[in-house]
Order: sequence, then structure tokens, then C-alpha cells
Amino acid sequence: MQANRIGGGVTVKPVVNTVGILRHLAQTGTPERAADLARHLAINPSTCFNILRTLVAEDVVDFNPVTKMYSAGLGLARLAAQLVTQGQRMEHAKPFMQDLAARFHVTITLWRRMGPDRIVLVSSEASPTDLRIDMATGQRLPILMGASGRLFAEQLSDKESDIREAFDQMRWMRPLSFDAYMREVGRAKRRGWATDDGHFANGILSVAAPVREASGAIGFTISAVMIRGHHDDAGVEALGEALRETGEQLSQILF
Repeated sequence: MQANRIGGGVTVKPVVNTVGILRHLAQTGTPERAADLARHLAINPSTCFNILRTLVAEDVVDFNPVTKMYSAGLGLARLAAQLVTQGQRMEHAKPFMQDLAARFHVTITLWRRMGPDRIVLVSSEASPTDLRIDMATGQRLPILMGASGRLFAEQLSDKESDIREAFDQMRWMRPLSFDAYMREVGRAKRRGWATDDGHFANGILSVAAPVREASGAIGFTISAVMIRGHHDDAGVEALGEALRETGEQLSQILF
């Protein structure tokens, strides 16, 4: 497999070729033969044919056995529609986040699980009138990190030893023991929301609640981020309950 490093990232040539084929077929809207695609996109003919055959098997490219031509398939349109739909759903979630940010004077973030061991920040809304804590979308964290991690921990594994193995690889700003962490995981499970009191970042308190799929699995978390001491215990409790309720509402929107 050929890979090139460009601008600090890694590009994999077969993936680049695949994207090029899909982009070309989608933009032109006209069927083409494999040889013509290979020549137009400067791809090795054998490589181009194998990619096209795979794309046909995956139902994102259609093949006409009579004309021997390839065209963008219905599966590609469905995939694009799903992406648009997900974007629309995220837009519908924003007013809920903005309301919480304004009511509690905090930054509200939405995290999505990405694979078995990471979460990614997909949306952020800051309080319009108070001190802002800006967080860049696309930021990735280990799945056990922060308040969200206390929620994801419940579905990471049935074995505490597996959770401990992942926990031991973490680097906390303010360290805590595994036993203390698991107590917080248990507490989060009982009340429906979790906190991280300065362990992820010095001086920062975060509170998070789950956004569950129909199966009950946590697909997202909605989290509030603030300076420690911004809310007293009663305020944090009220915020946690508001996040829990909003998480339940977002479950109907995002899934």
C-alpha cells in the first residue's frame, strides 16, 4: 500500500484514487469505461478496474454489462443523503445547546463516539454574554477522558480489567486513582450525568449527559464546560439534570 505524507498528514494512494473516481463520476453524471476513467484520472488501468469492481460490489457504483460502462450508483446517492440528513440533525440540535449555554452561562459541547477508543467534538456553543471557553470542533480525546468518559466507560467493556487497562494509559492533568474514577462512573450511571472536576484540565469543571441510540448505546454526549466555582453544588446539580433532559430530547433528534 502506497502512502505519501503531505502537509503533515498521510495520504493513501488507493484511497485518493477511489475518491477521485467517485468524484469524477458524480460530477460528470455520464457513464464511462474503465479504460477512459483510468486515462482521464492517470490511474493504472488494472488498479482502476479493481477499484471499480470493488465499488460495484459495495453498491456505490453501477456497472452496465452491455455497454461495459460505470456510473455513480444509487448507494452513493443514499450515502450522500445520509450525510446531509446527519448535518440537518446537527443543525436541529443547536438551539437546544444554545439555550443551555445562555441559561447556565457555560459552553455547551456535543461529543460523538468514533470507534472503540476515541470521541470527537462535533459541535460547540458558547454563552453569549459571559467568559467564553472556546473549543475547536474536530478535537479528539480518549474515550475515558473527561465527564463524557465517565459515561462511555459503562459500555466500553463488561470487564473492569479492560477499563483499567485503558485507564492506565490516560494522562490526567490532575491525577485520580482508578478506584475513585470507577466510583464516579457508578455515580454517573445512577444519576444520569457525570462530572470531571479539574482532572482533564486545570481549573475546568465539565458536566456531561448521554445521548442514546434506540438500542440504548451512547452515541453522543452533551457536555457543559465552565471555570471551577462558576456554579455551586446546587447549580451543578441543576445543570446536570438539565443536560440529562436535553440528552433525552437529542436522542429523538440525532437518531
